[in-house]
Amino acid sequence: MSERAGELEPASTAGAGKAEPIAKGGRAGTSLAGVLARFDRPKHPSARFERPKHPSARFDRPKHPSLAFAPLKWTSFFHSLVYTSLLICAFALGKPQPATLVLGWTHGLLWIGMSFACIAAARTRIVSLRLAVAVAVLGGIGPFFGSYEFVREQRRRALADARFENSQTSAPRPDC
Repeated sequence: MSERAGELEPASTAGAGKAEPIAKGGRAGTSLAGVLARFDRPKHPSARFERPKHPSARFDRPKHPSLAFAPLKWTSFFHSLVYTSLLICAFALGKPQPATLVLGWTHGLLWIGMSFACIAAARTRIVSLRLAVAVAVLGGIGPFFGSYEFVREQRRRALADARFENSQTSAPRPDC
């Protein structure tokens, strides 16, 4: 054993080759406490999972501005418009070839792009998982499902905000 208590010895002098843990006086950053301190994590594991005070607080600040809720919602509405135009071109107008081809490719590329964007937005908690599934899975059949889910999510958020505001402005209850 070396002079400092608990410190690891080199392999040539360790004897049986058993490693011992480094004590508090050991090298910084090699123990679990040192690694956790470098990442500025809270000491207690449950402190990382605190619930936000506001119900939609986790949706407020997107990490990437293009993954914000409003641009995704308006892109979904545009995708529904393109798909409606494609259906009209394909079935009502007798399949005029350049327009049908362009609208078909536009719908396909928008569906792929919206699928990736909504999955990334769901991972960063900008949109709900239900909305991301509606866009990614059902969006190829009809993007109207995604547009409906965007409207539904926006109404749900507005209702949560109103409930939060009402709970904050109500008079405090007397303790009996």
